Amino acid sequence: MLDNLQLMSKDNLRFNSKAIHGGQEPDKAYGSVMPPIYQTSTYAQSTPGGHKGYEYSRSANPTRTALENSLASIENGNYGLAFASGLAAIDAVMKLLKPGDEVVSTNDLYGGSYRLFSKIFEGFGIKFHFVNMENASTIEAHINKNTKLIWVETPTNPMMNIIAIKAVAEIAKKHKVLLGVDNTFATPYLQQPLDLGADLVMHSATKYLGGHSDVVMGALVVKDKELANKLYFIQNASGAVAGPMDSFLVLRGIKTLHVRMQRHCENGEAVANFLAKHPKIEKVYWPGFEWHPNHAIAKEQMNGFGGMISFVTKGNDYKEAIKIVENLKVFTLAESLGGVESLAGHPASMTHASIPKEEREKTGVVDALIRLSVGIEDKNDLIEDLDQAIG
Repeated sequence: MLDNLQLMSKDNLRFNSKAIHGGQEPDKAYGSVMPPIYQTSTYAQSTPGGHKGYEYSRSANPTRTALENSLASIENGNYGLAFASGLAAIDAVMKLLKPGDEVVSTNDLYGGSYRLFSKIFEGFGIKFHFVNMENASTIEAHINKNTKLIWVETPTNPMMNIIAIKAVAEIAKKHKVLLGVDNTFATPYLQQPLDLGADLVMHSATKYLGGHSDVVMGALVVKDKELANKLYFIQNASGAVAGPMDSFLVLRGIKTLHVRMQRHCENGEAVANFLAKHPKIEKVYWPGFEWHPNHAIAKEQMNGFGGMISFVTKGNDYKEAIKIVENLKVFTLAESLGGVESLAGHPASMTHASIPKEEREKTGVVDALIRLSVGIEDKNDLIEDLDQAIG
């Protein structure tokens, strides 16, 4: 069924056009412009094995195929795979490995990824090295004959550290190691890791790709057919696939990704600058600042700096941080990110609670840290809301 995942046409377009048309064709049955929601588990066969490309929806579904073609197009890949969640997508990547293999991973990592690595796959005999990758040269010290994968988040969650994908890709190729990049925060609108040398790209499509906080989904995109075949086998055999309705929603979300990301970036810049000037705020983490440690790399490999921001109040006061997130009116205190609405979170007790306190604090995830997902509302309303909440 992998042939269904290959790109179709309209892939020489610029990004804003590919978001709408990439990998897409009108439905063959009636010419429907939007792919129908094929809400079916099985398909009629004329003779055993005689079907029209689809036999069972765990293996493939036309609505999911349309999404997977779109995903491949916007990431400049050749094959896209949609999963039931972002963690299901990462789980599939980890299943490429075997006991005794080793992974070098970003140390400032989404809590769910850390939990999956440390609580599940370490138990299966896979060893993980959690490394500060802000200077890519530090990675090589952790690579040996058992290393099979380098796993990168950039920007990282929640400290907004920037990792040079091209430099890491050169190290991965030198040692014949796979490089996977979690591109959730940047999205393919801002950053395209495959073009910078990564072997695979992962998304929590729940976030910016879906964009409306109404679906949970994950995605992988690759260029290499052999790697795609391995991942497709795992996807089909393990069964954590995206359903047709969810696939339809994310495909619809992708069609407005470019215009939403433009506003996320615009609002993010305004909010970051407001926080940086506020007398009660001690630190603001956003890669668009010239004083950000890897601002130059962000400027080189990204087309904008996004709408994700983290900050700490003066005195690193936990109670003050909780008061702020509880007093917000326009921002909603909630898990997740990347929707049209602005969200605020407290990583230490929410998204990163699964990471031991001593480990998360090494990377800067202190109890007073607040993470913002800046939405597409009027930026002045967002600034006024933060101002009244901070007091």
